Amino acid sequence: MDIELIIQSVMGLVALLALLVFLLFLTSNSSAKKKELKDNEIEKEVVVKHVSTEMPNDLVSLRNVIKDKNSSTLELRKALELIIQFHGTVHTKLGVRAHPDFDPYMDVLFTICRHPNADKDMIINFDRELGRLNPEYKQDINEAITKGLTSRRV
Repeated sequence: MDIELIIQSVMGLVALLALLVFLLFLTSNSSAKKKELKDNEIEKEVVVKHVSTEMPNDLVSLRNVIKDKNSSTLELRKALELIIQFHGTVHTKLGVRAHPDFDPYMDVLFTICRHPNADKDMIINFDRELGRLNPEYKQDINEAITKGLTSRRV
Protein backbone atom coordinates (compact mmCIF):
# COMPACT_ATOMS: atom_id res chain seq x y z
CA MET A 1 0.00 0.00 0.00
CA ASP A 2 2.85 2.41 0.65
CA ILE A 3 4.30 1.79 -2.82
CA GLU A 4 0.96 2.56 -4.48
CA LEU A 5 0.75 5.87 -2.61
CA ILE A 6 4.30 6.83 -3.64
CA ILE A 7 3.57 5.97 -7.30
CA GLN A 8 0.35 7.99 -7.26
CA SER A 9 2.16 10.95 -5.67
CA VAL A 10 4.94 10.84 -8.28
CA MET A 11 2.37 10.63 -11.13
CA GLY A 12 0.49 13.60 -9.68
CA LEU A 13 3.71 15.63 -9.39
CA VAL A 14 4.66 14.78 -13.00
CA ALA A 15 1.21 15.89 -14.21
CA LEU A 16 1.51 19.12 -12.20
CA LEU A 17 4.99 19.75 -13.61
CA ALA A 18 3.73 19.21 -17.18
CA LEU A 19 0.90 21.68 -16.57
CA LEU A 20 3.30 24.31 -15.20
CA VAL A 21 5.72 23.91 -18.14
CA PHE A 22 2.79 24.28 -20.56
CA LEU A 23 1.67 27.48 -18.84
CA LEU A 24 5.23 28.82 -18.87
CA PHE A 25 5.53 28.46 -22.64
CA LEU A 26 2.02 29.81 -23.19
CA THR A 27 2.69 33.01 -21.23
CA SER A 28 6.16 33.57 -22.73
CA ASN A 29 4.78 33.40 -26.29
CA SER A 30 1.95 35.80 -25.56
CA SER A 31 4.25 38.30 -23.83
CA ALA A 32 6.68 38.16 -26.77
CA LYS A 33 3.82 38.87 -29.18
CA LYS A 34 2.63 41.78 -27.03
CA LYS A 35 6.14 43.23 -26.92
CA GLU A 36 6.50 42.86 -30.70
CA LEU A 37 3.18 44.62 -31.27
CA LYS A 38 4.17 47.40 -28.89
CA ASP A 39 7.53 47.85 -30.66
CA ASN A 40 5.77 48.04 -34.05
CA GLU A 41 3.38 50.69 -32.73
CA ILE A 42 6.25 52.78 -31.35
CA GLU A 43 8.14 52.51 -34.65
CA LYS A 44 5.05 53.58 -36.61
CA GLU A 45 4.63 56.61 -34.35
CA VAL A 46 8.25 57.60 -34.86
CA VAL A 47 7.96 57.12 -38.63
CA VAL A 48 4.86 59.32 -38.70
CA LYS A 49 6.75 62.02 -36.79
CA HIS A 50 9.69 61.86 -39.20
CA VAL A 51 7.51 61.91 -42.31
CA SER A 52 6.48 65.45 -41.45
CA THR A 53 10.07 66.63 -41.88
CA GLU A 54 10.61 66.67 -45.60
CA MET A 55 13.79 65.18 -46.96
CA PRO A 56 15.07 66.38 -50.35
CA ASN A 57 14.69 63.71 -52.99
CA ASP A 58 17.66 64.42 -55.24
CA LEU A 59 20.25 61.66 -55.36
CA VAL A 60 23.14 63.79 -54.08
CA SER A 61 21.25 64.87 -50.94
CA LEU A 62 20.09 61.32 -50.26
CA ARG A 63 23.65 60.05 -50.63
CA ASN A 64 24.80 62.71 -48.15
CA VAL A 65 22.21 61.50 -45.63
CA ILE A 66 23.48 57.95 -46.03
CA LYS A 67 27.14 59.01 -45.76
CA ASP A 68 26.46 60.93 -42.54
CA LYS A 69 27.49 58.62 -39.67
CA ASN A 70 25.07 60.45 -37.35
CA SER A 71 21.99 59.64 -39.45
CA SER A 72 19.42 57.63 -37.53
CA THR A 73 17.98 54.34 -38.68
CA LEU A 74 14.72 56.02 -39.66
CA GLU A 75 16.53 58.67 -41.72
CA LEU A 76 18.49 55.95 -43.49
CA ARG A 77 15.34 53.94 -44.16
CA LYS A 78 13.54 57.02 -45.53
CA ALA A 79 16.53 57.94 -47.73
CA LEU A 80 16.69 54.41 -49.17
CA GLU A 81 12.95 54.43 -49.84
CA LEU A 82 13.26 57.76 -51.66
CA ILE A 83 16.18 56.46 -53.72
CA ILE A 84 14.09 53.47 -54.82
CA GLN A 85 11.03 55.64 -55.43
CA PHE A 86 12.64 58.45 -57.43
CA HIS A 87 15.97 57.03 -58.66
CA GLY A 88 15.35 53.28 -58.70
CA THR A 89 16.06 52.49 -62.33
CA VAL A 90 19.54 52.69 -63.81
CA HIS A 91 20.43 52.97 -67.49
CA THR A 92 21.00 49.67 -69.26
CA LYS A 93 24.45 48.13 -69.25
CA LEU A 94 26.99 49.03 -71.90
CA GLY A 95 27.68 45.52 -73.07
CA VAL A 96 29.42 43.77 -70.20
CA ARG A 97 30.33 46.97 -68.32
CA ALA A 98 27.99 48.80 -65.99
CA HIS A 99 26.74 52.22 -67.06
CA PRO A 100 28.68 55.09 -65.41
CA ASP A 101 25.41 56.22 -63.78
CA PHE A 102 25.50 53.04 -61.67
CA ASP A 103 28.54 54.25 -59.70
CA PRO A 104 26.48 56.31 -57.19
CA TYR A 105 24.34 53.23 -56.50
CA MET A 106 27.47 51.17 -55.84
CA ASP A 107 28.58 53.89 -53.44
CA VAL A 108 25.19 53.87 -51.66
CA LEU A 109 25.29 50.07 -51.34
CA PHE A 110 28.84 50.09 -50.01
CA THR A 111 28.13 52.94 -47.58
CA ILE A 112 24.88 51.52 -46.24
CA CYS A 113 26.58 48.21 -45.49
CA ARG A 114 29.23 50.04 -43.45
CA HIS A 115 26.89 52.47 -41.69
CA PRO A 116 26.70 51.92 -37.92
CA ASN A 117 22.91 52.54 -37.78
CA ALA A 118 22.00 50.29 -40.71
CA ASP A 119 20.31 46.99 -39.95
CA LYS A 120 20.06 43.81 -41.96
CA ASP A 121 16.42 44.31 -42.93
CA MET A 122 17.21 47.70 -44.40
CA ILE A 123 20.09 46.33 -46.47
CA ILE A 124 18.10 43.30 -47.64
CA ASN A 125 15.06 45.36 -48.65
CA PHE A 126 17.17 47.87 -50.57
CA ASP A 127 19.06 45.03 -52.28
CA ARG A 128 15.82 43.27 -53.19
CA GLU A 129 14.08 46.39 -54.56
CA LEU A 130 17.12 47.62 -56.52
CA GLY A 131 17.62 44.13 -57.96
CA ARG A 132 13.94 43.91 -58.89
CA LEU A 133 14.05 47.25 -60.72
CA ASN A 134 17.42 46.52 -62.40
CA PRO A 135 17.72 42.76 -63.00
CA GLU A 136 20.75 43.08 -65.27
CA TYR A 137 22.72 44.72 -62.44
CA LYS A 138 21.95 41.98 -59.91
CA GLN A 139 25.49 40.60 -59.94
CA ASP A 140 27.00 44.08 -59.54
CA ILE A 141 24.62 44.80 -56.65
CA ASN A 142 25.61 41.56 -54.92
CA GLU A 143 29.31 42.37 -55.37
CA ALA A 144 28.88 45.85 -53.87
CA ILE A 145 27.02 44.44 -50.86
CA THR A 146 29.65 41.74 -50.39
CA LYS A 147 32.45 44.32 -50.47
CA GLY A 148 30.61 46.56 -48.04
CA LEU A 149 29.88 43.78 -45.57
CA THR A 150 33.41 42.37 -45.68
CA SER A 151 34.92 45.82 -45.12
CA ARG A 152 32.69 46.42 -42.10
CA ARG A 153 34.53 46.60 -38.79
CA VAL A 154 33.50 43.95 -36.31
